[in-house]
Amino acid sequence: MQLYGYFRSSASYRVRIALSLKGLDYDLQPVHLRRGEQQAPDYVARNPQGLVPALVHDGSVFTQSLAIVEYLEERFPEPALLPAAAVDRAWVRALAQVVACDIHPINNLRVLQYLEKDLELDEGARGAWARRWIEEGFGAMEAMLKNDPRTGAHCFGDRPTLADVCLVPQVFNSQRFAVDMGRYPTLARIHDNCMRLSPFKDQAPERQPDAE
Repeated sequence: MQLYGYFRSSASYRVRIALSLKGLDYDLQPVHLRRGEQQAPDYVARNPQGLVPALVHDGSVFTQSLAIVEYLEERFPEPALLPAAAVDRAWVRALAQVVACDIHPINNLRVLQYLEKDLELDEGARGAWARRWIEEGFGAMEAMLKNDPRTGAHCFGDRPTLADVCLVPQVFNSQRFAVDMGRYPTLARIHDNCMRLSPFKDQAPERQPDAE
C-alpha cells in the first residue's frame, strides 16, 4: 500500500487512523499541499481532483477518504470500524458525514485560500468563517451523542468506529481556529479517549515524517 497525503490534511489523517486501527502497513508518499504538489501532472493523473489522500493498493487507486476507509473495511474486516446492525451502521455513517460532508469541505485549504486570495478576507474573517461551520456541525454532533444510549467511551460503544476516525481530525482542525471544545463535552471526552490509543496518537499530524 502507498498512501499519498499531507500531514495536516484531516482527510489524510482519517485514512492514517483507519490503517493503523487495522494494523496495515503502508508507505507514505508526502504531497505538500501548500507548495501545490497536488497539482503536479503525475499526481493529477493519479487523482484527477488534485486532492489528498489517495491510496494505491493491488494496482488500483482509491480516492476520497470515506471511500478509502470503506474499502479497507471490506477488504480487511477486522477489527470492524462499522457496527454489525444496519441501523447502527447508518448512525455511525451519519456522524462521520457531519464531519466529512458538512464541516470539512467548506473549511479545507483550497476554500480558505479562495477566501484569502479571491475574496480578500483577512485572517480574522477567515477564522470566523471556519468557526461558524465547525461550531454548527459540532453542536449537532453533541446533541446526537450526548443522550443516545449507544454512546460510550467512543461515538458508538467502547470501540473506535468510522465516526471516531472522522471526529478526531476535525477536533485537531478546530484547535487551529480557536473553537471552544468546552461547549461540546461529549465530543471532547470521546476525543480524549481516542487520543489515549496509539492508532490515533501516533497518527497525529505533528508525528508525521513530513510535519513542519
